Amino acid sequence: MSREESSDCCESWVGSPDIREGSVAPILRVDGLTKYFSGLAALKEVSFETEEGQICGLIGPNGAGKTTLFSIIACALRPTSGTVLFKGRDFTGSKSFHAVKAGIVRTHQIARPFRSMTVLENVEVAGCFGQRRSSGNVRKQAMKVLEWAGLDHLSSASAGTLSVGDLKRLELARTLATQPSLLLCDEVCSGLTESETRAVLDLLRRMRELGTTIIYVEHNLKAIMAVCERVIVLNFGRKLAEGTPEAMQNDPSVIEAYIGKPASV
Repeated sequence: MSREESSDCCESWVGSPDIREGSVAPILRVDGLTKYFSGLAALKEVSFETEEGQICGLIGPNGAGKTTLFSIIACALRPTSGTVLFKGRDFTGSKSFHAVKAGIVRTHQIARPFRSMTVLENVEVAGCFGQRRSSGNVRKQAMKVLEWAGLDHLSSASAGTLSVGDLKRLELARTLATQPSLLLCDEVCSGLTESETRAVLDLLRRMRELGTTIIYVEHNLKAIMAVCERVIVLNFGRKLAEGTPEAMQNDPSVIEAYIGKPASV
């Protein structure tokens, strides 16, 4: 099946392809998110908005608060204060399965498939969740997703035997099967070769074309520059900067956060 045919077969049941032109309401709004762990602040008053149909990068040094922010948006963690609004609804502190049903899904830096199950079975299981359960044959829909991800030739393989690159693509296929509106994508290119990275970034672009909004955490700044329209920078739990990838790449405060302040002579 060609990419165009695979995209067409997914378009009728995945994501929200009917993005409204001129819509001013963001799909996601976080306001003043703060999270303390045993008196230590992992996040401090973080606020931003994400437009529907956008790929937004989220970067920052290790320990900046990116994973904590993802966990709060995905309702896996309750904030100390602040709010998360998704499609105008307050999801602050909701259950994670409510978030998935509403269309918020996430990947993890280390893929977490059911390793003893086949690739196809992994996608079938994911298809049982999400905001709109697939109508018709679940296996047929799962195969469409595998074709879309370029994994149909591995449908009967055990997930535990896949290469790192194929595991990353399976992770994206499983999220697509949930029919997401918002994907929280955590370092999906980590550990990949250059060719594998290009293939995964192409999948992200195609998910966006199907109507999925993506917030993308990545240490590979080249990947961020390649797919993101906007970038948010965290440092020590605070939002340091926000803007286009080009602006963030040349922002002195962002450069200092990554490589440190030059020593005075």
